[in-house]
Amino acid sequence: MTNLEEAIRERAYHLWTADGQPEGKADVYWLNAQREILTTSFVGSASSTAADSEPVAAKPVKKARAARSEKKKVRAA
Repeated sequence: MTNLEEAIRERAYHLWTADGQPEGKADVYWLNAQREILTTSFVGSASSTAADSEPVAAKPVKKARAARSEKKKVRAA
């Protein structure tokens, strides 16, 4: 068993026990755990790759304009 498979199995077990151990939904918990583990792994590796690269100069942020109140035209009745 690989480390990835073991991590997914443990996470699926924790999700299953947190939901009260319902019967017949093992595949749902496995897939949810797999998605969480792979997403976390991907985000972690992507952020470390980004941290290793050179910093990119950011554009200055423009200040938001204050909303102008529109003058209502009044019609003579």
